[in-house]
Amino acid sequence: MGSRNNTNVPDFILMGLTDSEEIQRVLFMLFLMIYLINVLGNTGMILVIRLDLQLHTPMYFFLSRLSFLDVCYSTVITPKTLENLLNSKKHISLSGCFTQMSFFVFLSATECFLLSSMAYDRYVAICNPLQYPVVMSTRLCCALITGSYMIGLTDSLINLLSIHSLLFCKSNAIHHFFCDAPPILALSCSDTHDTEITIFIFAGSTLIVSLITIFVSYMSILSTILKINSTSGKRKSFSTCASHLLGITIFYGTLIFTYLKPKQSYSLGRDQVASVFYTMVIPMLNPLIYSLRNKEVKNALIRVMQKRESSSQLKCR
Repeated sequence: MGSRNNTNVPDFILMGLTDSEEIQRVLFMLFLMIYLINVLGNTGMILVIRLDLQLHTPMYFFLSRLSFLDVCYSTVITPKTLENLLNSKKHISLSGCFTQMSFFVFLSATECFLLSSMAYDRYVAICNPLQYPVVMSTRLCCALITGSYMIGLTDSLINLLSIHSLLFCKSNAIHHFFCDAPPILALSCSDTHDTEITIFIFAGSTLIVSLITIFVSYMSILSTILKINSTSGKRKSFSTCASHLLGITIFYGTLIFTYLKPKQSYSLGRDQVASVFYTMVIPMLNPLIYSLRNKEVKNALIRVMQKRESSSQLKCR
């Protein structure tokens, strides 16, 4: 199915997660529900942070950008996956495939460095609280966000240029539910060794540099927390970064499991499940993690709802 005898492949076929029509219908309903919760949850988080003045701090500035990235991140993958679950023809054009892959790399790399920026923010807040308003200025926050986007864009362009130069003359059937670099490389009839090395170096560097930043930040945070005498003080300090630490663990855990491992341990089914987790489930979980474990967000949501209710009552009068 989907074999080609030339080097000019006009489109690819996304094989998806399963051939069973019954399971596809179940997955469609599940993924649609996840996507709607993701969009509503992250959009709600952005609106609450924007409307409540008490959340206009560096921590929530980064969190609102994380919510925006999560909506975009999932939107790059989920709508096409939903379409393919209902459609017997699962074609995606060559340009469409490369576009999806490029945006996926761009957004995932950007999120890595955004998470490391959030870790640095927590480091300054806990280890140097008196200087926090000065150090985490609006200028620095904007610079960190811009830098994250620039690094993500660089990774994406390198990834695209490396793969775009390859020839595709084997099968055009991608054994995945979205256009990711490893299954696309498997279809090339060119020598992909240099391309694989290039992608591995840049993707690995993105993960390692951002993880080192996070690790150093949290080691310093842990050291500072352990020096606090009161138990309540330790609990309060740890609670300010517990949600972020949980989000980091889930996000990086699935990325490392999927990409930074030997080829011998590759398993199509297992890797597809992991891909579903970090492309759809984690973006949905982030607003729940940061809101349910954060009293400030809960209180802000209550204040926003009360303001809307009071304004509605005034209009009625």
